[in-house]
Amino acid sequence: MALRGLKVLELSGLAPVPFCGMLLADYGASVIRIDRKDDQHNTRLDRLARGKRSISIDLKMPAAIDIFRRLSSQADVLIEPFRPGVMEKLGLGPDVLLNDNKRLIYTRVSGYGQNGSLAMKAGHDINYLSISGLLSMFGRSNKKPHAPLNLAADFAGGGLLAAYAIMSAIFERQTTNLGQVLDLSLAEGSAYVSSWMWTSRDLPMVWFGNQRGENLLDGGAHFYDTYETSDGLYMAVGALEPQFYNQLLIGLGLDPNNEDHHQMNINTMKKKFEQIFKTKTQQEWTEIFNKLDACCTPVLNWNSAYKYKHNQERENFSLTNENKTKLVPIPVPKFSLSKLPSINRPAPFSGEHTIEILHEIGYSKENIEQLIKNNIVQNTERSKSKL
Repeated sequence: MALRGLKVLELSGLAPVPFCGMLLADYGASVIRIDRKDDQHNTRLDRLARGKRSISIDLKMPAAIDIFRRLSSQADVLIEPFRPGVMEKLGLGPDVLLNDNKRLIYTRVSGYGQNGSLAMKAGHDINYLSISGLLSMFGRSNKKPHAPLNLAADFAGGGLLAAYAIMSAIFERQTTNLGQVLDLSLAEGSAYVSSWMWTSRDLPMVWFGNQRGENLLDGGAHFYDTYETSDGLYMAVGALEPQFYNQLLIGLGLDPNNEDHHQMNINTMKKKFEQIFKTKTQQEWTEIFNKLDACCTPVLNWNSAYKYKHNQERENFSLTNENKTKLVPIPVPKFSLSKLPSINRPAPFSGEHTIEILHEIGYSKENIEQLIKNNIVQNTERSKSKL
């Protein structure tokens, strides 16, 4: 496994931090989720915990701080999701933990970063996108901006970028033997992953409209859009290059040698495409375009994506052992040498591995019993057998 031996501590949170931890765990890292005692909210909503272990401790108590510091002193990576100052108030700021463990990669994932006028403000994906400039680019022409779920900030600019930064810091540590603090702002991360949108603004063939929804890749072009079929489903068209556009016209029953089909007003061609696509079902169009290289594919939903022939051949989705009706994407990319853990590893419930982990970092049975008695750690029915 590519990351076997890497020890990661993940403080319980939502979206970006659990996703970052899952990425590392999927490639073989040992990830321990630090759950807050008696707090079931985050763990109940967490759907990115496969293969991790959980310890539940009350970080408001000095003995729990000692447990955390002992865990941190043996870890390679710490990932925390709080606003600035929270870890410092607990006595677990980077100055303390890097003094304990100079090789620690202390990863801070927050909405607006560790400083700045918004640093202490609450926010969500849509807010981070809004100040990054990215939200203004999403949406149809003459319509309000529309956020693409919470994909861009939480996951792309957050969890994924955090995992990349962690691996970069680990690579540098091979030379320096030193850890460091990573300050990842979700607002800045979402702007960073949209770098091409900023650097391409001088390309008139891409940004030929003055407003969102009027450009090459945002629905402004008739050859890069989605079209409804007769059964209420959709086809996605991405025929950007002339050779693919010609193939698209052939599939739609239009003559590619007719100059009108190339020179007509974009809106006129869009209406023509809309009319033609509504004459057949999605399956009928899929069969037609499977025989052509036209960059035209079906818009698949949760269930049909799993059943799609190419995805079946590549085994791109899988049903989990925990829930035979829940589909999940498999980790990518595929490695030629490294074997990755199964995605069917169970997700822990809060505190499931508390006793097991305490044993591993040197606590005796008597110590653990006292911690449980004093409500410093949370015991669970499943973990009692480890005592």
